[in-house]
Amino acid sequence: MDAYRTHVLVCGGTGCTSSGSGEVISAFEQELEKNGLSDEIKVVRTGCFGLCEAGPIVIVYPEAAFYSRLKAEDVPEIVEEHLLKGRVVERLLHKDEERNDIETTLDEIDFYKKQHRVALRNCGRIDPEQIDEYIAYDGYRALGEVLTNMEPQEVIDLMKASGLRGRGGGGFPTGVKWQFGHNAKGDQKYVICNADEGDPGAFMDRSVLEGDPHSVLEAMAIAGYAIGANQGYIYVRAEYPIAVKRLEIAINQAREYGLLGKDIFGSGFDFDIEIRLGAGAFVCGEETALMESIEGRRGQPRPKPPFPANKGLFGKPTIVNNVETFANIPQIILNGPEWFASMGTEKSKGTKVFALGGKIVNTGLVEIPMGTTLREVIYEIGGGIPDGKKFKAAQTGGPSGGCIPAEHLDLEIDYDNLQSIGSMMGSGGLIVMDEDNCMVDVAKFFLDFTVDESCGKCAACRIGTKRMLEILERITAGKGEPGDIEKLEALGESIKAGSLCGLGKTAPNPVLSTIRYFRDEYESHIYDKRCPAGVCQDLIAYSIDEDKCVGCGACARACPVSAISGERKHPYHIDADKCITCGACEKACRFGAVRH
Repeated sequence: MDAYRTHVLVCGGTGCTSSGSGEVISAFEQELEKNGLSDEIKVVRTGCFGLCEAGPIVIVYPEAAFYSRLKAEDVPEIVEEHLLKGRVVERLLHKDEERNDIETTLDEIDFYKKQHRVALRNCGRIDPEQIDEYIAYDGYRALGEVLTNMEPQEVIDLMKASGLRGRGGGGFPTGVKWQFGHNAKGDQKYVICNADEGDPGAFMDRSVLEGDPHSVLEAMAIAGYAIGANQGYIYVRAEYPIAVKRLEIAINQAREYGLLGKDIFGSGFDFDIEIRLGAGAFVCGEETALMESIEGRRGQPRPKPPFPANKGLFGKPTIVNNVETFANIPQIILNGPEWFASMGTEKSKGTKVFALGGKIVNTGLVEIPMGTTLREVIYEIGGGIPDGKKFKAAQTGGPSGGCIPAEHLDLEIDYDNLQSIGSMMGSGGLIVMDEDNCMVDVAKFFLDFTVDESCGKCAACRIGTKRMLEILERITAGKGEPGDIEKLEALGESIKAGSLCGLGKTAPNPVLSTIRYFRDEYESHIYDKRCPAGVCQDLIAYSIDEDKCVGCGACARACPVSAISGERKHPYHIDADKCITCGACEKACRFGAVRH
């Protein structure tokens, strides 16, 4: 392999690609060619670095200079100053906007300091389309160790000892699931990777597949050996074109190297993997609905039992784990179960990847040890709430989860703690909300999503969630009635008890958790006909404070329906019958005279 004096790593994940990293890569290649540096400096398209809000990101090694928000027009200066003259371009280095500090390298950036990367260990570090780079970082060594030195039961026992629980939401112990698959009788068994990531704001699995696809392939082969399966399927949504492309490349490369297919490592073990594309149905993230889809039918959940470990894909014993779960497995094999179990809490071992989004300074992907507090994630890693706003709540678990209020900011994040306060881990979406969010509107947003995604197979989910949504729509439209809160609670409990699958059983969680912690907002909507956050348009009434109004007329000029009248240098007045509550007058007023 050719030796290069410098490596330029450019984020090629979906986030940075959408921000123009492809143009940045092309600019680097052109400038290096122009300056005769193509044989000395290598440009590498990696997976996601994690700090998505700062993209496109470029790291130049060996200095580890961390450049953020690069544009193609910045590249000639970096090539001229940094790559030719050895002078780091300070103005393009990452800057902490709050402190106005330049952060030179990845290790100096607060976003990364408290993270511990296991599932994301290779994302942003290797070229995901080059199997040799994965192998250089101990890739496929775990598979070799398993196939040449371990019995299937030893692998399962190791997984049990590690304490790894499924990262797809349910948190079921991985080793126990594999034991069920191993014990099941069948002439054919299957391993499925669930990459059907459907939660709004979640992109953990996508980033692993884009940045380190071989880790998933290696882990699936290990799982196949443990349970006695020779065929695997990766079910990934078609909306992830970069992930699908890199998976296809990785599978072909692994086959060429003899790491998938027949007689792997001369062990007599056969295992191959195929990709199946999902059309984007949220319900297909449920394992039995996913299997229905792979089999060519409409994605609808099956009753349990029988469980997939006994009767799964095509009626054969099957284990299903998600992307993040698989990404942990090679490292557990190489470092030992004690290493993994040393991280996290008593019942939730290891690390967890979260997609941090919403009202937060540092949006992106974070991997933290279980037991890290919500406050640490939001303020120390996430950089806090923009514009000095107050933290109000965080939604974990997407449409299946719940809202965590400020009183639980110091809660240690793990499976059991989140469930105890009415939320859940889910696959790892973490949406932050500030004082400007209306919690009734938030509940309506998530329930609207669930209603739209319900497969309709069982009445509890199909009808119950629709009735809950209708009540929420009335409340936010100013037509709420006494007893609506109690109806929502009763409906929620009925839906949880009567639904067939996890989507329905958890669908009421956003509503029930917001009622639990923000009941006063519901009551204000219903009894006072007022939205405290000023979000619900039908409950907003604008007025002008005569003591603050200077009579400049800015509000009247901004009003699109001429609902504001008055004379200059005298207080203006809003005609409530004409007002469409668009908020233009409030934005136009520089004196704080317009209020709602």
